[in-house]
This record gives sequence, C-alpha cells and structure tokens, in this order.
Amino acid sequence: MTLQTSDLRPQISEKTALLEARGLTRRFGGLMAVNNVSFSVQEGEIFGLIGPNGAGKTTLFNLMTGLTPVSSGTLALNGETLTGLPPFKIATRGLGRTFQNIRLFKELSALENVKIGQHTQTSSGLWSGIFSSGRARAEEKQVEKKAWELLELTGLADRAGESAGNFSYGDQRRLEIARALALEPKILLLDEPAAGMNTGEKGALTEFIRGVRNQFDLTVLIIEHHVPLVMNLCDRIAVLNFGELIALGEPHQVQRDPKVIEAYLGA
Repeated sequence: MTLQTSDLRPQISEKTALLEARGLTRRFGGLMAVNNVSFSVQEGEIFGLIGPNGAGKTTLFNLMTGLTPVSSGTLALNGETLTGLPPFKIATRGLGRTFQNIRLFKELSALENVKIGQHTQTSSGLWSGIFSSGRARAEEKQVEKKAWELLELTGLADRAGESAGNFSYGDQRRLEIARALALEPKILLLDEPAAGMNTGEKGALTEFIRGVRNQFDLTVLIIEHHVPLVMNLCDRIAVLNFGELIALGEPHQVQRDPKVIEAYLGA
C-alpha cells in the first residue's frame, strides 16, 4: 500500500461541515477549562488546533471523544449529536483518536495492537469465537489482513511480531496512528503527534499525515505545539487561549492575528 503524498489539497466546500462543535464548555469547580468554544471542520480538510500550554486543547479533545463530560454545549458528526455518548460509541460513529501520552499495549506485538483497533468493526459473538465457527475464522482472517496492510502503510510490517514497547518513540507514534486507522474513522484526531520528534522526523510526519488523509479520504483534526508544522500542514487553524477560542482561519490569517501574537509572545 503506497501513500499518496501529493501537496495538492482537496477542494473543500464550506457547505460540507463534517464535525460541528457548538458552545462546548467544561468547568472543573471554579476553573473554566474550555469556555463556549464553537467551530466546524469541513470534510476532507486538515484542521489544526493550537495554543499555549494550558490553553485547554487536550481537554477539548477529551470533550469531543467522550472521555470528559461536557458542562454545556454540543458536538455533532454528520448531523448526529455525539454529546453524552460513551467513548466507545463515539468511536463507532467515526472518531478515531491518538493520545498526547502514547497508549499502546506495549507488551503486545505491533500486529496485535492494530488488530485490537478493529474491535468495533467485528460482529462475531463470544460463542462463535470459542467454537471457532466458519464466520469467526473468516472474520479473524480479514482482521489480520487489514492489520498487515496498515503496518505496511506505516512502514512497520517488518516488525509486526515485535512488542510495541521495544519501538522507538517515533515508531510508537506511527503504530498508534495505524491502530486509530483500524477503526475506519471518518475523522482522525491526533493529539500532539510530533511531540519528542526531531526536525527531520517532523517533516516526515507532515508528509505522512497528508498521505493518510489522501489515501483514506479522511478528515484530520490535529493538536500540535510545533507551530511551523501546523502552519505548513493545515488548511485552517483554531487558536485557544485560557480555554477560549481567540482566532479561526487560514494559516496566513491566524499567524498575523494580534491576539495570537500576544498569546504566544506576551503583550
């Protein structure tokens, strides 16, 4: 499987909002972690979410994926409200996610990690698995085939049987993305995928994310601290500061916004 890494960005219609956040808010006691945040992500785009440390970016991701309950506001995917659903149901609706702190099963092999990522796509029941029915065997064969394809895509197929805990930091990131892709998401949420990478690795990651978007016809929402990467990669960018949305637009617009400059550099 070969990634399509063309720099050409798909034409994005302003009328095809895939993901819509409306007034998302989360309070922790007296702390307002996310305050009335609204934005939409268009089908096929790479959408960036940036902001200084403590701006509320990961909290916002947790609200979107159901790991943290919202205090108020709604989130909809393809017009279907996701607010209030548990994380596994949100995943089955089409939100795949990686984490700021890598959450692989490090004692399991790379292949097993990606196979686990397909759990929402299987339908054989417990008894079918126990008695190894024809249906269960066919499904297991398909799961393994797809896992191999995703490992080939990420360049990890030659290490399929190796424990994930033995992988370098960068390779663990790629494996986590492969596992998220196994969910067959409509939108892929990446939480600081370039953390801990050097300049060369960040450049390769940029091309990899573009290739994943093109190959799988995905929409991508990315949190990232490395601003040059986001500016080069994303079609549009939202900026959070102290839990509030302070800017939203194309990269050239956002980087010139006085509020964004102040948030990063100080008044």
